[in-house]
Amino acid sequence: MMRGILILVAASILVLPAPASAEQPVPTVTTAGPSFLSATVIVPGQPVVVPASTGDYLYWSFAAAAGEAHRVSVRVTLPPTADRHGPTTWTLDVFDGLRRRQPCTAGTQTGTAKADAADVTVGCSLRRVRSWADHWSHDALPGTYYLRLSATGLPERDLGLPVQANVELTVKEGAAHPAGARMEAPLSPPINAGATLPPDGAAPTDATTSAPKPLAQAESWVNRLTGRWTWTIVGGAVAALTGILGYTLTRHPRRRP
Repeated sequence: MMRGILILVAASILVLPAPASAEQPVPTVTTAGPSFLSATVIVPGQPVVVPASTGDYLYWSFAAAAGEAHRVSVRVTLPPTADRHGPTTWTLDVFDGLRRRQPCTAGTQTGTAKADAADVTVGCSLRRVRSWADHWSHDALPGTYYLRLSATGLPERDLGLPVQANVELTVKEGAAHPAGARMEAPLSPPINAGATLPPDGAAPTDATTSAPKPLAQAESWVNRLTGRWTWTIVGGAVAALTGILGYTLTRHPRRRP
């Protein structure tokens, strides 16, 4: 009996699945989209090796969260020197979800390779993504960002030559709020409606509970009489005089029989 139990335990141990590895290898990206709509999605740390042709527009996209600061580096392996006819200029542009070009805080977005150079490297360090921004500003906000790599200057005879783009995307975590954005005190003191704040930091006095002074009442009635009622009476008198004057000027005398 005991022997049968040991055999069953050993068999169950043998059929248990092997533990999965904690970190799955990230697949290498080997494609790039020709436009914003078909941009290939990449993540930080993912290897990107894309074969392409000189003259193609290569697009990639990645998601950026608040507090992250991304850095992009692209190394373009150029065709053999014997096949080229002059220097080549490459440019890396970064756009946000609204297709607005984002500035770089560091890095060389445009690089020119000489006719005998084997490769050229361009890069861009983006601003830290903020959790909020004013509607009129162009601050970096969370969302999808796009990378575009293109040859912006080359001899026409070099169009179509094979190249290879190696993209490296890294991210650095940080604070999502800009420095100095914390409000230490409210812009206006929390005072109840109808209350006045006396000088020297004394407690506010509620105007509805304090007894009104006779002089204040007299001033209030004077202001009302000299304001709305005065203009009403004057306006009515002017309208009446204008009507009488108009009737006098247009009235025709009756002829006697």
